[in-house]
Amino acid sequence: MSWQIPTQVELDIISGKAKYQTFQTGNGGQSILQVPSNSFVVIFGYDFSPAGGGAKILTALGSVASFGSFQQANSPLIRAFETQQISFFTGNDFFPFIHHVDVKTVIAPLTTDLTNPLETVVRQYQCSEEIDNTPLSRQVYITSNNDVTITHGLILSCLANTINAIPITNRTPQTLTYGGSAIVMQTQTDYGPVVTPLNFMQPSTKDYADFAFGLLPNNPDNQAFATPDATNGLESAYTRIAAWGIGLENNPAPQYYLCLHYAIYSKTIPEQRP
Repeated sequence: MSWQIPTQVELDIISGKAKYQTFQTGNGGQSILQVPSNSFVVIFGYDFSPAGGGAKILTALGSVASFGSFQQANSPLIRAFETQQISFFTGNDFFPFIHHVDVKTVIAPLTTDLTNPLETVVRQYQCSEEIDNTPLSRQVYITSNNDVTITHGLILSCLANTINAIPITNRTPQTLTYGGSAIVMQTQTDYGPVVTPLNFMQPSTKDYADFAFGLLPNNPDNQAFATPDATNGLESAYTRIAAWGIGLENNPAPQYYLCLHYAIYSKTIPEQRP
């Protein structure tokens, strides 16, 4: 577990000023943590079980000489689950979190040479892949007196819309940063629909013209996060699970699960938050 209860919140729970609770959600990708009137919550951690587990995808079959090809890019069926996003919207603030999810590759012996009863050398191997859905823990600190909207989805693509070399400025000095290095990199990455994408701008949206990259496009943002779009942005895990075509959408194993750990206070948020 990589989170702990903040000291003041823990003291408030022990003294009875607050109550520790959990909120577990999953499956659909859109959930709302309800916050009662005249109350507020402090979310201080979560445990996230990524979507896509419970299925092994056969990706290669061959001899020992094929080991090199076994290590190539993962199957598209698995690759869709490698980057997953969770976000929280409180009505006042937005908190996105992107997780890279491990893929387990298993190379197993399949057959031996049956023409020789004494032959024990494996002649053929099978490679399969599966998503490692071991829970991931994260420390957060989110306060809200409104209902909290929770969104989960898969990020399948991010468009490298614009590339530039970073110039020397007072914020990007030479040698200490990429300023003046002439190394080309992404300075605009689109994480959403082609028509109205969210534009992740780098190095910064502030004084963007100082970097001589031109005017800011529509929907600029300093943070990298995906917005819903079936092709170029955030996609419901259900879509990909159902596409496997073997009824896994009705199985709990490939679903995502998210357990929030939070304290609830039966009063409005004080000026000095816990």
